[in-house]
Amino acid sequence: MTDSSKLSCIGIIGDGCGGGREFIVKDEILSAYDPQSKESHILLKGIKKAKSIGKKNCIISIICEEEKIEFDLSLMKRLDKATTIKSSDD
Repeated sequence: MTDSSKLSCIGIIGDGCGGGREFIVKDEILSAYDPQSKESHILLKGIKKAKSIGKKNCIISIICEEEKIEFDLSLMKRLDKATTIKSSDD
C-alpha cells in the first residue's frame, strides 16, 4: 500500500460497534468516518504497510505486511500485542 492509497470497510448496523461508519486506513492512520454527520475521527496512528481491513462486531482487524493489528471500538484502543505475520520463507 502506498501512502496515498486507501483501504476501507463499512460497519454493519446492528453488528456491535460502529454500524454505518466507514473505517479507513490511509497514510498509516486508521480513522472512522460517519456519513450522516460527515465527521471523521482518528482512531490509531502508525499503521505500516497495511494490506487489508475488516470489521467484526467491535473489532477492526488490519492485516499489514509484518503484523495483524486489532483495534477494539468498545474500548477505543489497540488490543495488546500485534500478531506477527510469518513469511512463507520461515
